[in-house]
Parts: sequence; C-alpha cells; structure tokens
Amino acid sequence: MKFLSQFVILVITIMCLWSCKKEEVAKPRPNVLFISVDDMNGWGVKDLYPQVQMPNFEKLRSESYNFTKAICPSPVCVPSRAAFFSGVAPHRSGAYYNGCDPWRRSEILKTVETMPECFKRNGYTTFGRGKIFHAQMEDGREEAMFDNRPIYKGGFGPFGEEETWVGGNGKFQSVTAWEGPDSDFPDVKNTDAAIEFIQQEHENPFFCYVGLWRPHTPYTAPKQFFDLYDETKVTYPESYLENDLEDVPVEGRDLVDSLRFFGANLEERHKIFKKMIYGYLATSSFADWAVGRVMDALDNSPYAENTIVVVASDNGYHMGEKERWQKGTLWELSAYTPLLIRLPNGESVELPQTVSLMDIYPTLIEYCNLDAPKQQLDGQSLLKFINDHHAKSGNSFMSYGENYSSVYDGRYRYIRYPSGEDELYDHENDPYEWTNIVKNPENKMIIEALSKEIPTSWAPSLGGRTEANKGRVGMGLKPIENASEKNYKNEGS
Repeated sequence: MKFLSQFVILVITIMCLWSCKKEEVAKPRPNVLFISVDDMNGWGVKDLYPQVQMPNFEKLRSESYNFTKAICPSPVCVPSRAAFFSGVAPHRSGAYYNGCDPWRRSEILKTVETMPECFKRNGYTTFGRGKIFHAQMEDGREEAMFDNRPIYKGGFGPFGEEETWVGGNGKFQSVTAWEGPDSDFPDVKNTDAAIEFIQQEHENPFFCYVGLWRPHTPYTAPKQFFDLYDETKVTYPESYLENDLEDVPVEGRDLVDSLRFFGANLEERHKIFKKMIYGYLATSSFADWAVGRVMDALDNSPYAENTIVVVASDNGYHMGEKERWQKGTLWELSAYTPLLIRLPNGESVELPQTVSLMDIYPTLIEYCNLDAPKQQLDGQSLLKFINDHHAKSGNSFMSYGENYSSVYDGRYRYIRYPSGEDELYDHENDPYEWTNIVKNPENKMIIEALSKEIPTSWAPSLGGRTEANKGRVGMGLKPIENASEKNYKNEGS
C-alpha cells in the first residue's frame, strides 16, 4: 500500500510538471508596442517644468520602468534612429548627421538586420506607421519589413500661415492653434491606424511601431492643447542661464544657433523663445494625448497582459539653454531622452543606470526570446536592471561627428572635440551643466577614466547638413541653409 501511494504521488507529480511545461510551451511570445515621440525632452517625464500637462505620460510612469539617465546615440533624428533600429553605433556606420542617407550609403547598414526585420524573421506580424527611419531605404526593403499597407508616414504638417512663423529662418517654427479637424494631423491618422491594428484578432505575436511627429516643429496642434496653457504665464525653464557659453570651446559654440538669428536684441529674443516654449507645451500635450489613445486601446484589448511597451524619444531638446534651440549638441539637453518600458507586471521603478536607446533592440530580443541577428549589437539588454534594480551600469557614449564625443557615467559628463579641447560637468553639483570644470587638476583621473570610452577608430562620415556648417557660427557667419556635402534636401529634422 505504501509503495502504491508513493507511485501515485510520483505519477501526479510527473503529470503536474508535464502540464506546466505544456502550458509554458503553449504560452505565446509577448507582443511589442514601440511608440516613439519626436524631439521630446524630460519635462513631462522628470518633472522639470511644472506647467507642462502630460497626464498620459504620468500614468505610464506609474506603471513602467523609467530610465532617468537614458541617452541617444546621436543628438538628431536620422542617425539616432539608424543606430537604435540597427544596433550599430554611429562611429561604426558613419551616420552622424541628418541628411546622411544612412541606409543606402553605409555598407554596414545595407546588410544588417533591423529590429522589424528581426521580428518578422522570428514569426511576428509587423506593423509600422508614422515617422520610422526618417530616411529612404533601398527599394522594397521597408515594405518587406512591415505587413501593413500602406506604410503611411504623413510628414510634419499641417503648417500655419506665414505670419505665425517665429525663430531661426522661420521654417518649421509655426506656432498655431489649429482649428481644422484633428484628422489634418498625421499623428491622429497614424494612431487611428494603430488602434485599429491592436483591436484586430492576431494569430501570431505582433510588433507594432508607431512613430509620432510631435512635439517636433512646427508647433501646430489642435486648439484644445493650446487652450491648456496661458501664453502670458509661460516662463523660461530653470535650466536656462544667460551667457552660458563663456567657458565652452569654440567647437562647442559652433554647434549652437547664435541668438542673433532669433531677434535684434535680448528683449526680442526672449519674446520669441517664450512664444516657441508656448508652442512646445501644446505639441507635447498633443503627443501625450496620442500616446494615451494607443495605450488605452492596448489596455482594453486581449493583448494587454502579454505585451511589452516601449516609449522613447529619438533625441533630447534645448529650450534656449546654451543659446541653442532644438538639439544637435553634445550636452545633456541634447543627449537625454525619455525611455519608459512597461511590462505586464505593472511595476513602477525609477532606474538611475546610464543606458542608451541602442539598448532597446537587445532588450526586446531577450524579453521576446528571439533568434538574434548575426550582426554585432552595440547595446546591452536592460533586463538585468529591470530584474536587479541595483545592478551597476557602465558609461554611455554619444557622438555627433567624427571625434565629437560625449561620455556620461551617471554623474560626470565629459565632452571632447576633434581639436582635443574638452568640457567636464559634475551633475551632482551642476545638473544643468553651467560650469565647465575640465581645467581643475583634481579631475584628471575622472577625465582619464571617461576618455577610455571614446572610440579609437571612426567610420568616415556619410555627410549631411550639419557637417558643412561646422565652424561658421563660431566665426560669426550665418549657417548654410540646406547645407550638405551632397546637397541633401532639408527635411526639417
């Protein structure tokens, strides 16, 4: 009888294990919802600007892992997207600038397996709409990546009338409360399409990428989002400091917009900057609304409990700090990008490790248990930080041209230019990078340690708009409009 009882227990145990194993095998691979916003800074993710209203990001933060020290691989759209979609860092591909035509000119990027290609090879249904690569692919490649048709982009519009343009050369700086239908905006059309896709029945797991165009210029948005703000109460961000270029090397100054292009005097410049901040607040709330619509659709679908959500911007954004509007510098304001990852467990944690957008690709490979691509991925999976909130991270690296380097270890940011001139900032005591402490002899060991992260070899540049402008602002010359080695068309990136 005792033997029989033991035998019965053994059989039951084996059956339970077999049943659990069967359930594990039967469990489908997780779905992926990847939403990118364009040119979003940390105002609504790190509570840096109290006036901004972004309730959907606030909700998302309350149920996500928030990487508070994430940076982009390059501080402008095209090379940043080329890097995080391919896993290949700019210093290996030569894709440093907007207009560089990376996917057709870089031999490495021609042959790599991109993120959507990897998911499709692994049996996923792939969906893409909106601002994706923001660069042309070789004929048929993008269509082969995504199963949906059309792969609608939409562009930056709609644009306001000429009298609403402010700042710079006027292009893409329209500040307008749009009173036409919401469907005039590509972001509305693309979120509508994403919602429809999520609501469909899917036999296979899906990879859904939605690329929003906002809060990028032009600062046009449906009127309801301008109505959230009182233009007369708009203030400069706390990070703004006048005359903040005095301790910056000339090659650093070359990367910024001279304020004289924003007005004849300081009073006029301040008025224009505040006008653009007003527009940026409205477009940020518009982007927040669009993200919320897609998240609501997911949460009300059968897929909510088996979907990983990634929400990120492609680069950071200056709001007049260091005499710069927009991005394209090596400082924190261009480097930092929001990065939120929501898992079905709904855990909310602020993670202070230094990470990069290039870590998204390997993270999704590990989380979804994909057969990885053959190429070397320059990022690392973030699951080790998600699983161990106190795990140590390394340094993050960003570049903006050959030998234009920015290294960040979580406290110190070290910047080096081709001439060898450099900058060092201590974020613990100087979070807005107002004081360059590179000449302090006590910081020699810090500089030596961070310098080890700078590549020893750099791929030749593929060209692009910024390259032809370097050196002009420092010499008091006006930037060349639509500048490029190959005269690529200005796409407003």
